[in-house]
Amino acid sequence: MFESLGRFVYRGRWTLLVLSVAAAVLVAPYGLELFGRMTDGGFEDPSAESTTSATWNEEWYSGASPDVVVLYTHPTVSVRDKRYKKAVHDSLRRLPASHVRQLTTYWTARSAKMISHDSRSTYALITLKGDKQAAYAAVEQRLRTVEGLTVQIGGAVPLLRDLNTQTGADLARAEAISMPVLLVLLVLVFGSLVAAGLPLLVGLLAVLGALVLLRLLTEVTDVSVFSLNVVTMLGLGLAIDYSLFVLSAFREEIRRGTSRERAVVATMATAGRTVAFSGLTVATALLGLLLFPQMFLRSIGLGAAAVVLVAMFSALIVLPAVLGILGPRVDALRITPSFGGPRGGGAWHAVASSVMRTPVLYLVGVTAVLVSLALPFVDVKFGNVDHRVLPSRIESRQVAETIDTDFARNSMAPIDVHVLVERDFVDADPLLPGPLGQGHTVVSPVTPVLPADVKPFADRLRRLEGVTGVDVTGFSQANGSVRLAVRYEGDPMSSSARSVVTLIRSMTPEPNIRAVVVGGSTAAQMDLMDSLAATLPWMALVVCGATFVLLFAAFGSLLLPLKALLMNVLSIGASFGVIVWAFQYGNLASFLGFTPTGTIEATVTVLILAVVFGLSMDYELFLLSRVRAEWLRTGDNNAAVAVGLQKTGGIITSAALLLLVVIGAFSTAGITIVKLLGVGMFVAIVVDATLVRALLVPATMRLMGEANWWLPGPLRGLHRRIELREPEGEPPAQAVASPAVPRVEPPSPAVALPAVPRVEAPSPAVASPAVPRVEAPPGAAGGPRVDPPRRVVRPNLEGPGWQWAEDDARPSPSLSAPEPVATPLFGMDTDPIPSPMPLPPMPPPVVPVVPVVSGPVGTAAVVRKRGINPYPAAVQEPAPREAASGGEVTHEEESPSTPECDGEPFGWVKVRPRTRVVRASTDGAGWTWAEVD
Repeated sequence: MFESLGRFVYRGRWTLLVLSVAAAVLVAPYGLELFGRMTDGGFEDPSAESTTSATWNEEWYSGASPDVVVLYTHPTVSVRDKRYKKAVHDSLRRLPASHVRQLTTYWTARSAKMISHDSRSTYALITLKGDKQAAYAAVEQRLRTVEGLTVQIGGAVPLLRDLNTQTGADLARAEAISMPVLLVLLVLVFGSLVAAGLPLLVGLLAVLGALVLLRLLTEVTDVSVFSLNVVTMLGLGLAIDYSLFVLSAFREEIRRGTSRERAVVATMATAGRTVAFSGLTVATALLGLLLFPQMFLRSIGLGAAAVVLVAMFSALIVLPAVLGILGPRVDALRITPSFGGPRGGGAWHAVASSVMRTPVLYLVGVTAVLVSLALPFVDVKFGNVDHRVLPSRIESRQVAETIDTDFARNSMAPIDVHVLVERDFVDADPLLPGPLGQGHTVVSPVTPVLPADVKPFADRLRRLEGVTGVDVTGFSQANGSVRLAVRYEGDPMSSSARSVVTLIRSMTPEPNIRAVVVGGSTAAQMDLMDSLAATLPWMALVVCGATFVLLFAAFGSLLLPLKALLMNVLSIGASFGVIVWAFQYGNLASFLGFTPTGTIEATVTVLILAVVFGLSMDYELFLLSRVRAEWLRTGDNNAAVAVGLQKTGGIITSAALLLLVVIGAFSTAGITIVKLLGVGMFVAIVVDATLVRALLVPATMRLMGEANWWLPGPLRGLHRRIELREPEGEPPAQAVASPAVPRVEPPSPAVALPAVPRVEAPSPAVASPAVPRVEAPPGAAGGPRVDPPRRVVRPNLEGPGWQWAEDDARPSPSLSAPEPVATPLFGMDTDPIPSPMPLPPMPPPVVPVVPVVSGPVGTAAVVRKRGINPYPAAVQEPAPREAASGGEVTHEEESPSTPECDGEPFGWVKVRPRTRVVRASTDGAGWTWAEVD
């Protein structure tokens, strides 16, 4: 599948690149329209009682939910002074009626709660019409023009505008910080400006894709203002990570002398497969957020999952197309010299060796560290999002804090209690019949709603513990409702406030009351926690189940997916513990520049859970992919784990470092929610890439032994049907091509062998039959007819690749073996050509496949791979057809002459390099080597 995708991308590289650039240019202006279209809030459950209360506040009580709060202050004059009243009202009278629905001041409401403790400040409440952001923009300057008074503006609409402005500034600052640092690190990793610039190119495409996708989502649903930084951070980080994997594999192929097309194909078959599985796993975890009813989680989940797929598409389509165009020039503009690979195995070899020697010590030690990091999470306290998510310098936050501290406690955050009153019908005067003698009826009138209808219930509320006052704040005659504002001491998120809400909801209403609906910020937070607690188990079940299936399809094991899920739990627990220590306890408040609230926002915790779960699987897939390839090649679990860690440790560390740069840049954001998310992801990636993937996972796999790869027989067929088949012996990144072996020149003239056609390489998983005797071609030197020893392909124990070897078995005991010859590595550009002898009768083939060698001489062979084959079966190939007599076989590949051995042509021939891959046999019972262009 991925090889075919690689060929498609290479052959259409110019077309794909031009289309991608054109699409990016065309959609860029559309994506920039996102700013100003996002909404705040979205943390409530639409079906919750508190959400119903908020809806009634907006629809039933005019002006009950003010859009703008204007704070007036004078250093010496009292609010009760007539001059104070004249200055405020003169300013408000200049507001256009087309934009303002209602105004409320201290003098119109006669509420003492609207005067500050020192009597020198007051505020006005304004409800806007139509497009509220446009209406606010139209009246803002007039609101600020008040003679003799200091004016500050806050409220829901200015707060949302400040959030949008801060989000855009944070995004620009994060990119300005991260891009130069990323470029420097990429130059250090690759040593070339061209190679270093490619991941940044893919990252910018992912950022643009994030803006466009979020802009599209605004057409069908509300999009949280907090989603922009979150989605952009994920898109940029993962795009660079995926590009690193793909680019590293491609450069490795190019350095072996592989052609550009085969390098792209081999890269897609290895790194491309890992990137695809990683992208699907991360997107699956993020799509789990769609199970929650909160708009904040749903919009971020959908947008983030989409941008992950955009990053994956860019790394699998756009980047390979560019690499196919550049070829070896990907290393152009080299800044640092190439020092080659580490000698003696390097640091990761030492780490792998140490873990393999003492796995129990590492398992116990790392687990103890992770549990210690997670312990603070036991003391977590959840809160909600308010004005304190903004920096302290923002005006809308300053207004909210001033009203909260200088005015009546919780004057803007009471507990709303909607009381629906039972009303009686009243008799109406009889109506006279119409002109045609037909009367008509009307809806019978009902008694009006009065404060006296709810006085007994209000008196009971005043006697509740923790209640400091109850006021009637609105009537809805059309709906038969009275709204009460219950005042209390303490913070809206305090335990005393929550106790008051619980007591009110447990009260039995009077007989004349139909229902009681409780709302307000405290009730909304309680409903949010109940909603999250009810949905979280279902999200865990869906995400873990889908991840298990993906890992099962990738690795063909039952225990490895379970182990991966357990490792993720440890990483996430450590991340949550550090979040509580840093934000709830406030230990990083001065360093990161935020105001600690003593709580952690619950929905952000769920978001971190989904994001970190997906990112942890990213590195798990890359590590286990290499370990599995080594396991299938050698059948030695310990060696496979050690080699897998040694060969992936450097790339995983580089990818994690680049992602940490992006996340660290976004952690400098002014919005506390983005800081919290960034710190949580930062800690999780550090823990995952060092303690978990480098130490804990290898130690666990070392102790589990061959149980890592256990798969019941009935599930093998299922795995065969759902896996994405790719080479599973020596990974194609190493087996595709090797340095060419010099052409062997014959010591004396000899008849050249016919041109060698394409060779269908044998499978390394099955035994080879004896090489048959072949007839020397006409003109060759005569000699005794001998039967050569059986040749098999075995793993090279001293290095990568495979090598030809001679088995002691003989097809006929009466025949003697020829002189031994050199055994070059299997997978190099030199193919073995057997000594020409007469062909004996061939046994009937089991599975017809392409012959190994064409021409007047040939042989059929299959090989045995030392280790475990998940689907063992012998595969035998038929004898090749002979060339037409009297003519020379023509072929596009070169056929050099061969040296003589005992008077007969014997040796090796140089053929044009081709790509070797391992493919499933046609009956699905085994594997076979194949060569592709």
